[in-house]
Amino acid sequence: MSHIPIDRSLQYMDGTQRVFDEETTLGNTKPHLEDIGVTRIASITDLDRIGIPVFSAIRPSAAEGAISIYSGKGASETQARISAMMESFERCLAERVGVNADIVEDVLAEEFIESVENAAKECELLDPHSLLLAEPLPPESLVEWTQGWDLLREKEIYVPSNAVYHPYDSPGMSARLFRSNTNGLASGNVIEEAILHGLLEVIERDALSIAEFNRNPGREIVLTEEDGINYELMKKFESNGVQLKLWLLSHDTGITSVVAATDDLDLKDPALLVMGAGSHLKPEIAIRRAITEAAQSRVVQIHGAREDTDRESFVRQIGYERMKRMNNFWYEGADSVTTGELNDISRSTPAENIDVVLDELRKITDSVIVVDLSRKNVGVPVVRVIIPGFEQYTLDRERVGHRVRQGRKRSTSTEKPWKRRFGKQK
Repeated sequence: MSHIPIDRSLQYMDGTQRVFDEETTLGNTKPHLEDIGVTRIASITDLDRIGIPVFSAIRPSAAEGAISIYSGKGASETQARISAMMESFERCLAERVGVNADIVEDVLAEEFIESVENAAKECELLDPHSLLLAEPLPPESLVEWTQGWDLLREKEIYVPSNAVYHPYDSPGMSARLFRSNTNGLASGNVIEEAILHGLLEVIERDALSIAEFNRNPGREIVLTEEDGINYELMKKFESNGVQLKLWLLSHDTGITSVVAATDDLDLKDPALLVMGAGSHLKPEIAIRRAITEAAQSRVVQIHGAREDTDRESFVRQIGYERMKRMNNFWYEGADSVTTGELNDISRSTPAENIDVVLDELRKITDSVIVVDLSRKNVGVPVVRVIIPGFEQYTLDRERVGHRVRQGRKRSTSTEKPWKRRFGKQK
């Protein structure tokens, strides 16, 4: 089964972008934590002096090649707890049956192994090269395929399973196309929420990849007291001696994508030159996600427990001053913009928000694919969203497409003041 219907009757609660309140979400998800092997949810907020809530979830049974400690962030403790729990469901359900110690129920999507050449005779396929392969794939190579649903073309399509599962080991003689990751992996109270979150994450990573590759962070966002909770969150950094720079990333959609770059001016610790990112149709939510994720990144570095955070020893060898110079574009001044100048294109239902995002994506691509990873016995929907051609440079330096290179052409010296200062002198 690949068709994923969108429930157009679902409504957000007044004044929110949530289908259920936080207590309802907790009540719906807590009973399933044991089913996915989560043994503990704990606050790790106090490991840092910033004070923005960060929680961790422990799942000792995670598959080999996956991490077993997940983290979540939020403006409140409840939000951070939910965030850590939701990441647990995403990570667990992205593991396939056979390597998953907790789930024996398989996904409903059909799967098979065949060469591109032969499979294309019978099925609609996503060209593996659109996933930005580091090396060309011979047409006769065996590939494992998983059934998905194309939201733009409203039709079934088969995608390389390598882009669906994490961690991924290719079965039999089939090819391993690239290192798997979690980009576009998302959960929600309902599948519509999961799809929207997955779409926004792929857009966020695309925008961040383009910015990093071209060393062009876009425009600096300036917060004032009128920004309410976001301003208060920013002041938590500044009052504790941590510089926080907010950047509105350039992108060819109308979705707001934001990066929060931090520098601990008191400790001058290179491991704490960390960032957070967020994308949303409502700018204030994108900003909040970036700020709280920056707080999460600090705590995770301090905690040092996650298996995917071995950057500490590397950056400490490089040193604070050199790391700061290498990433100076995140910390320099630039043209500024206020939250009030950003376009809020959010709507009052999940279906309408999905419609808005898809309308933006139609300008860029002709395919947006969702694979449903939900299991009947686990009451939290999980999906993988795949947008062909969208960049993942921030996750995998080997996978670079034409979008980041087009971003370089769009950049000018006036957009990047450090180029004027440090570039070649005439």
